[in-house]
Amino acid sequence: MEVRRGRVGFDYPGFVHTVLVDMRARLAASAHPDRIFQVTLAVARAAGLVGRRRVLDSTPLYDAVATMDTVTLIRSAIRGLLNAADAELEIKPRVVLRREDDYAVAGKPVCDYDDPSARVALVDALARDARALLAVLDGRQLGPALSQAAALVATVVGQDLEQDTDGVFRIARRVTKDRVISTVDPDARHGRKTSARGFDGYQGHIGIDPDSEIITATTVTGGNAGGAAVAQDLIVDLLDEQPDRGADSDDHTQADDQGEDGHRMGGDEAGPKVYGDCAYGCGEFQAHLEDHHIDSGCKTQQPAPPPGGLLGKSRFDIDIDIDIDLGADTVTCPGGVTTPIRRHSDGSGIAAFASACVGCPLRTRCTTSERGRTVSVTLHEDVLTRARTRQTNPDWQTDYRATRPKVERKLGHLMRRRHARARGRVKVDADFRLLAAATNLARLAVLGLHLTPTSGWLATA
Repeated sequence: MEVRRGRVGFDYPGFVHTVLVDMRARLAASAHPDRIFQVTLAVARAAGLVGRRRVLDSTPLYDAVATMDTVTLIRSAIRGLLNAADAELEIKPRVVLRREDDYAVAGKPVCDYDDPSARVALVDALARDARALLAVLDGRQLGPALSQAAALVATVVGQDLEQDTDGVFRIARRVTKDRVISTVDPDARHGRKTSARGFDGYQGHIGIDPDSEIITATTVTGGNAGGAAVAQDLIVDLLDEQPDRGADSDDHTQADDQGEDGHRMGGDEAGPKVYGDCAYGCGEFQAHLEDHHIDSGCKTQQPAPPPGGLLGKSRFDIDIDIDIDLGADTVTCPGGVTTPIRRHSDGSGIAAFASACVGCPLRTRCTTSERGRTVSVTLHEDVLTRARTRQTNPDWQTDYRATRPKVERKLGHLMRRRHARARGRVKVDADFRLLAAATNLARLAVLGLHLTPTSGWLATA
């Protein structure tokens, strides 16, 4: 075998693919399953390639199994429960089944699916077999495998079926928020990247350093999870040794963030900053950034204007200077009437003007409701107001347009293969992190990373 500069010759026979399978299995079972990714990140930090800015985004990971319809989903869950019960229990719960089906093989049950009554009868029979099995197991000490199988049966029946007034189980005319879509991979979920683009599987979330384009953090969620749900996990490394700058970042100009020479890879900056599209501009994450004194480059969506050209919540200050006063917890309308905000248990609230709108000369510009104008406020109304004001600054917009798109290119490098090769969120997460580690290694090579005897790791590009 010929080896030159770390490369093998053309006559190298290769190795058996099970070597990689065994490596991933041992890595997943170890105390530090993300060690390969962390090593590449540590080398990048040692070379000064990781600064204090992050750009966040997510990408679909299509699942490795077929999405099941309701009938196949329920029958498959019953089949899995019976197999687990046969292996664990001395009693055989199959005696309570009423359908002429031994559930021995996988697949969709035989039925005249063109006949509506036959479809209803099939769904009802599957539901009753499932409920009968769960009744047999109720109150028993179950092992982990059987307990998990029983929980899956209860989940798929409860999420997709409902009883009508006659007691017949039918497919519900609704979609459960966290609907299981496959018994083979119960962690996979329906997802939607845009209003016109859906997918089944998972979402891979990443954070990158926009200057070096090194991936600094990854995580995987079900396809139905939004980016803001895990955004805090992607910027944990920014929370250490924060300067005491105060929560309000509006006083910081773009020049303050850049420094005299602009952003440099791993260079000293005035403070950390996080960028993201509207998926990361929710009140909770914006508040998290303020609480930890991190400048926000996350775009917050502007509220939709009311129909008919009426005054929206953000336009209450057209005729007067005072509108929503969160300090006093009041709202003052364009007519000069002030009313308190009634808070709900979740921290949001509503201000209702009701009778104050009767006879008001501005009513036709404000509301068409017979009950008068109401104004809703969120728990983080003040944070969102500051974010929307901040992003109107031309310097903020220029910085956003120059920085945030870099994560799109990195996702393009990362996701040449969009289908997950594993089942279950834990395994998909480990595989995604290995992919990020490989992408970081390729980036380090492009940056000319090398180890010197005196200075340690250096990047020449």
